Amino acid sequence: MIRNIIFDWSGTLVDDLPAVLKASNYVLTQAGKPEMTLDTFRAEFQLPFTTFYDRHTPEVPMAQLEEWFHAEFRRSQTSVVELPHARKFLEFCRAHKLRTFLLSTVHGDHFKVQCQGNRFDLFLDRPYTDVWDKREKIHEILHDNKLKPEETLFIGDMEHDIATAKHGGIHSAAVLTGYNTLAQLRAAKPDVIVEHLSELRTILERNNFHLTAPAKTRVEDGGLKMEKDGGHPQSATLHPRSEFPITTVGALIFNSKNEVLMLRTHKWSNKWGIPGGKIKLGETSEAALRREIKEETNLKVNQIQFVLVQDCIHSKEFYRDAHFVLLNYTCRVTGKADVKLNHEAQEFRWLKIAAAKKLKLNKPTKILLEAVKTKAQAKL
Repeated sequence: MIRNIIFDWSGTLVDDLPAVLKASNYVLTQAGKPEMTLDTFRAEFQLPFTTFYDRHTPEVPMAQLEEWFHAEFRRSQTSVVELPHARKFLEFCRAHKLRTFLLSTVHGDHFKVQCQGNRFDLFLDRPYTDVWDKREKIHEILHDNKLKPEETLFIGDMEHDIATAKHGGIHSAAVLTGYNTLAQLRAAKPDVIVEHLSELRTILERNNFHLTAPAKTRVEDGGLKMEKDGGHPQSATLHPRSEFPITTVGALIFNSKNEVLMLRTHKWSNKWGIPGGKIKLGETSEAALRREIKEETNLKVNQIQFVLVQDCIHSKEFYRDAHFVLLNYTCRVTGKADVKLNHEAQEFRWLKIAAAKKLKLNKPTKILLEAVKTKAQAKL
């Protein structure tokens, strides 16, 4: 049973990626190096961060790099915000009397400043900050706080966090809200990968605060299906999962310029796709489509037309194992096309279909775009 949780900070409880990217690019330019795009930075950055500097600025002393970084970060950290679901998860830990700790590379001064706004420090039994290599600290934390490894879970967003958990012999959970991509986290082989902390909370609640489950435990009404494979928990089997396919709706949304809205999301391997989601019990497919689009983009739509149905079975692009039946539509924006994304997507673009097809798309979106294009050509 999980009784203790160790949190990473950046990308797990707070979103500081924009500030870190800005500060890192300042360091690079000061060192005479080119700036990095967000995607390049996410692919290149790793912990311990000394490895990143050794690779890109080996000729500059670490003290100088740190001075540049922290000076710029202090100017940029007003952009740091708490991640969706983080506060509720911390409250959940307190309500269930779980012991909570922080293990992070964040500078202690930055941590204090950020906590003045979010007060997350009030939910932590003890924070460990300024840790360059977390693997060198994990055993000390376990020893000093008398934490049993089998009762302790480390939650983080990077490969280094997973490696740290394994080094300490504790459980690991990877969240898709931070620095590393799904592919990077899968390569690290955590016990479980979740989209965000709310999903992890669901897993803990439904599994009585265990990350492993009895072999072939199943509930066929949309509850849990969990299995053990040789005694090692598999991330794909630790999610709430129905014995039946999950029906979802999604739409290619057109604006007044005949451009389509494309969204990029971590849970689809950082690839581009369309807004949509699950149909709720008692909800029509069109009502579900309007609701999901409103929740994810803040757009209202009309002229909804059905295009095709797709089977999406055990897709490796999706962050967890699932079987979806995808009901795909087209529709048009009602009023001004003022997109406001919620936490589910990280970026959006309005593009002509020809340009949209050149993006790194998930497979269901590729199929939908091709079907829409073929349908439009047939009308000519």
